Parts: sequence; C-alpha cells; structure tokens
Amino acid sequence: MAASRGEFSSRLGFILAAAGSAVGLGNIWGFPSQVAANGGAAFVLVYLLLAFLIAYPVLMTELAIGRFAKANTLAALKKLSIGPLSRFLSTVFGYLGVAVAALILSFYGVIAGLMLGQCLRSLLALFAVEPGLLSGTGASIFFTLVFMVLTLAIVLKGVSAGIEAWSRCLMPMLIVLLLVLIAIVLNQTGAKQGLKAYLLPDVSKLWQGELMLSAMGQVFFSLSLGVGTMLIYGSYISHRESLPKLGAWVTLVDVAIAFLAGLLIIPAMYVAMSNGVEIFDADGNLLASSQLVFVVLPELFKSLGSFGTLLSALFFAMLVLASLTSSISMLEVPVATLSEQIGIERKKAGIISVSVISALSVLLIWQGDALFELAVTASTEYGQPLMGLVFSIYLGWLWQRQSLLKELQQGSPHIAATLFWRLWPVYVKYICPLIILLIFYSSLP
Repeated sequence: MAASRGEFSSRLGFILAAAGSAVGLGNIWGFPSQVAANGGAAFVLVYLLLAFLIAYPVLMTELAIGRFAKANTLAALKKLSIGPLSRFLSTVFGYLGVAVAALILSFYGVIAGLMLGQCLRSLLALFAVEPGLLSGTGASIFFTLVFMVLTLAIVLKGVSAGIEAWSRCLMPMLIVLLLVLIAIVLNQTGAKQGLKAYLLPDVSKLWQGELMLSAMGQVFFSLSLGVGTMLIYGSYISHRESLPKLGAWVTLVDVAIAFLAGLLIIPAMYVAMSNGVEIFDADGNLLASSQLVFVVLPELFKSLGSFGTLLSALFFAMLVLASLTSSISMLEVPVATLSEQIGIERKKAGIISVSVISALSVLLIWQGDALFELAVTASTEYGQPLMGLVFSIYLGWLWQRQSLLKELQQGSPHIAATLFWRLWPVYVKYICPLIILLIFYSSLP
C-alpha cells in the first residue's frame, strides 16, 4: 500500500515539504502582525517557547498516526478506533478535516491571487507599463484560479515527483528571497529602531494572558496543525526515518522562517514610519494589524521610488511562493481522501477538489469581506483546534501504548530509553488536550 500511495524519497525531501506546508501566510503574514500587535519581542519569546511546548508534541502526534496508518485522515482515525462509537466519530472527524483543509485553501487561494496580481503589477511598473485589467474583481478571480491551477499541477505529479520535488525548489527560493529582502530593509533609515522593538523584550508583558493566548493560537496556525496535512505527510514517511528527529527539524525550520519574517516586517514598519507612514494610533495600538502586509509595506515601497517597486515585486513573489508551499499540502488532504476512500483516480480527484474549492474561492470574492472573515474564523479558530484535540485524544486515549512504541521504534530502535518516550505520550494524553481546549475557548465570542 505504501508503494502505491507514494513515499518521500529522502529525509531532506520530507523536511522541506513539511516545513513548506507549515511555512505560509501564518509565518510571513500572521506572525509579524501578531508580533507588532502583542508586545514585540515579548511575543517572540513566548512564541518560541510554545513552539516546542505545544506545537512539536501535536506535530509528532499527527506524524505518528499518519505513518502508522499509511492512509488519509479518515482511514487513519478508523484504524485507531476501538468500538462502533469511535469508528463512527472517525468518519465524522475525517470528513471534517477534509472540509477544514478545503475551507482554508479557499481563502488561501484568494489571498495568494491578490499577491500574484500585486507581484505582476509591480513588475509592469518597473517597465512603466500600465497594469490595465490587472485590478478589480475579475482580476482577483483570474489570479485565484491561476494559483489553484499551479497548486493542482504540482499535486497531480504525486508525492516524490510533485510535492517533494517542488518543495525542494520552492523552499530554498523562499529563504533566499527572504534573506535578500532582510538585507535591503536593514540598511534603510529607521530599521535599527525596529530591530530593538523586535529583539529586546519588555519582561513585564511576558505573562499577560492575552499575549499567551495569541502566541498559542499563532503557533497552532503557523505549523498547519489540526488540518490533517501533517498526518497525511506522515503517511508518506519511510519507516527507516526517526519521527522525533523529523518532527524537531520541521518545527525548527518553521520557527526559523517565522523569526526571519519578523526580522523583515518589523524593521520595515519602522522604516515606513521614518518615511511618514502612520503605523500606530495615539494610544500606541497597531493600525490595521490584519492588513499589515497589504497596507504598511506597499506604502513603504512607494516611498522608495523605483527601488521600492523592485522590492515590492520581490516581496510579493516571496509571499506567492510561501502560499504555494502550503496550498499543495492542503490540496493533498481532499485528493488523498477521494482517491483512497472513494476510489477515484488521483487525477480526477485533484480536478474535482480544485473545482469545488475554486468555486468556493470565487464565492468568497463575490460576497465580500463578511463571508471571507467567516471562512477564516470557522476554519482557523474553530476547525483547527477541534481537529488538533481529536488527534491528541485518539493517540493518547485510543492507541495502545505498546503499539505506539513499536511504531516509533521503526527508525528509532532505542527510543524506549529516551526522555522523549517517558514524557511525550503522557504529555499528549493530558496536557495537549487541556491547552488546545484553552485555545479553542479563547476563540469563542
């Protein structure tokens, strides 16, 4: 079964693909916005701590379930079920995971389409060419569909030739672009003040409840947890690999890129301020935090003239790449489910999935902000924490401990004697559900 489903050909291939799934709008758009709105360096410090106290254990849960089952989310949960009720709930939560992934991809596609359009408009401006039809609702729909087709083209090539191969290409490009932009911004007037705000924490803010909850939610979202993508990626991992090491590498890469994104965006804010762009209100609150990337940075780019136009093209190209590394993992969730559960050929499953998700994206564009915000809230604030809770319960309470140990020993034969094995199963069983419930509760109105 593993051979027919496909498998990552190397450790590096998996790390880049899984990190690519995690690295997306949550890192480059969401993380800097949260940093700017929640105490700067204090938020960064709490985020880094929670990445390993919360995100790593839950990531390991999804990877372990996926590799054990060698199947999609629905089939994987069924394999761990121990009675009719848990088998029924496996079906419910399996399809819920597909719905959450599809809903996230629907608004991801819209945002990525806007970024793609902005990138092309910046490129045209470099050559003094009028953008013409590259603006408006029609353009948004067109670029969204283009992005969806790009995502489909990669996924249809399969695990090794598609997802892994393109992740090997896209992730290094993303990192190089990020480093180039950081070097450029840090040489601008005002950047040093931004570095100070980003790197020197105000310790009085570290224990604020709102900051802690915001950091927990951001960690959960930025690592693509609770969607089923990591579970399915785990199902493509060879039994020769050590899951704890792979999970640690993915967490490290994701956190590192989030940190680099903040190293770009936060100093860029202060560069924009030095150029007359209004960032904070009279009380020191961040203006339009959710629109930070789309409001503040374009104003910064405009203030830098033709050089800023080039910078704009590079920046939005980077965001498109980040979105694409995440979108291919999200599309794999419905594609794997349709092909394995219903028996639809992979190409047809991909076309059906993209068609449905694209139609939803078009609906979000036509209906405006209200429906778009509802899609974001339903998927990220409710769907993801709920699915993360489900995965923790299935591993901690339904999976027999000896069976779990046997799975982890494949690739890590001496794991029974490690501190990881002594702590992690208990941590996932008791602590993770409590923390996830807290995150879920904090999202309620």
